[in-house]
Amino acid sequence: MWALADVPFYVHLLNTFVLLLGLFLILVVLIQRGKGGGLAGAFGGAGGYSPFGSRAGDAFTRFTLIVAAIWALAIMVEVKLVQRVGASQTILKRE
Repeated sequence: MWALADVPFYVHLLNTFVLLLGLFLILVVLIQRGKGGGLAGAFGGAGGYSPFGSRAGDAFTRFTLIVAAIWALAIMVEVKLVQRVGASQTILKRE
């Protein structure tokens, strides 16, 4: 069984980054106005009114895709790092 101290600090730092980026991604998705009005309309916004301009939907969509891609890439890097740490821990325990 792994102990918390067996995992390098940068893995914990990357894990924190992934969690914070995931929360930020959730907030960005909730801000967007979907076809049905979304959560953004629940805060008193009019049906066709956009506080960020008429092209804000395209900008938010593009921004959301970029943040999601960074989040997915960070998770892939974290999985590889944890696998490497796990393999080195297994080798050390066998010796």
